[in-house]
Amino acid sequence: MAQRILVVDDDKQIVRLVQSYLEKAGFTVLTAFDGENATRIIRHERPDLVVLDLMLPGRDGWEITRWIRGDEKLAALPILMLTARIEDTDRILGLELGADDYLPKPFNPREVVARVRAILRRATGAPAQTRVIEIRGLRLDVDRHLASIDGHALEMTPTEFALLRALMENPNHAFTRGELIEKALGYSYEGLERTLDSHIKNLRKKIETDPGDPQYIETVFGVGYRLNDAPEASAKKGKR
Repeated sequence: MAQRILVVDDDKQIVRLVQSYLEKAGFTVLTAFDGENATRIIRHERPDLVVLDLMLPGRDGWEITRWIRGDEKLAALPILMLTARIEDTDRILGLELGADDYLPKPFNPREVVARVRAILRRATGAPAQTRVIEIRGLRLDVDRHLASIDGHALEMTPTEFALLRALMENPNHAFTRGELIEKALGYSYEGLERTLDSHIKNLRKKIETDPGDPQYIETVFGVGYRLNDAPEASAKKGKR
């Protein structure tokens, strides 16, 4: 069965263009031109991914993203954000709310198809040699796409899960931002490196006792990030 993509934008020409390319790629496409219809379709049709414009009449893209991530039944729904606004604060806010990826307008519709495919691959979980990874109470079940820490379940977007998996599969390895994106997401481009910090910030909020003093995902100054599996770090994190 073809995966279903909801495309939400108040510009009907953009919707028709993206719809055409996604359908040629084998997807079934649902469409909405405002926030209210988008939420109705998400609630009743449960698409596999949402391509979501930020600037919408009624409920905007930020509000819809906040609603999706706050609903237990919808929280894992992948979101690719589109926007004509290019300010870093808009991009960062969208990612911190839980968007999996971000594409500024104008864009190449082939790039939308590529991003959709990559996000869905992360969401469904590609085969791997190591199916369960556990480091100091932090546990990933790759097959079932589940994450937990000290036995407590964690809600993660597909992108967050993919980044954490790449870090945990290579403990103590210092990734540059570009290397981590390529390893986790399977593709890279210059602008995406600037969004990585937002995803890492979200991950730290979920797994660290004190996100300001991380004991798992450490910043390697001048390089990027690494996952610390040192036993002594476990003593620092204290009780959760």
